Amino acid sequence: MKRFDIVKTIQMVLIILIAAAALTVIFSDGELYAMIAADSHVRFLCLLLWILTGISLAFLFYDFNSYTALRRENIELDNAVWSDPLTGIANRYSADVYLSRHLNRPLNREMGCLTIDLTCLGEINARHGHTGGDTAIRAFSDILQRSFDGNGFIGRNGGNKFLVIIEKCTEQKLNRLIAMMEENTDQWNQSHPDMILRWQAGRAFQEGEEAHTLTELVALSDRRAHSGMIIKE
Repeated sequence: MKRFDIVKTIQMVLIILIAAAALTVIFSDGELYAMIAADSHVRFLCLLLWILTGISLAFLFYDFNSYTALRRENIELDNAVWSDPLTGIANRYSADVYLSRHLNRPLNREMGCLTIDLTCLGEINARHGHTGGDTAIRAFSDILQRSFDGNGFIGRNGGNKFLVIIEKCTEQKLNRLIAMMEENTDQWNQSHPDMILRWQAGRAFQEGEEAHTLTELVALSDRRAHSGMIIKE
């Protein structure tokens, strides 16, 4: 689509330049201008050429508008396919595709993983209704983005479950990012005492024989999340 943009821009610029050059020649050459004015056949031919130029420009504008609409539709389609409609972060399908790219490949030792369960969701739904639950999910997604953005994959893996895969991970970096998530959660809870966020998470990083692939690393972190390896109350 970028090439289409460039080609159509060049076409439009060339038509405008050629039309401007033709007008300049006509109005700067008195003899030519007089000949066009005196001969009806030449005037008719010039009129046809200007109509052709106008039609060409109109079609170029139409192409640009159609291209803009198509690009907008493609963006909306991508968002519908890859993004969670409630939070805007990657959805479960995106997580599956991300993991499939590493399927049957040896685990990169610089990859760390967090699986996080938002454990307060049932209580918030009971107290504030479904709308309150949606607010909590969006708030926690924002916390994840502020804490981990730029460090790898962040996604909602369905329901109250979230997945973070940290690339170029170290033990110190993983600890720092988890501490940042806890701090951002505390800030939310202090500002929203009627909607306290609680979660528990499982972490997995450089697990040796327990995880040889990224899929196994994620599965290990998921099991640890269920057992409450890291709990934020």
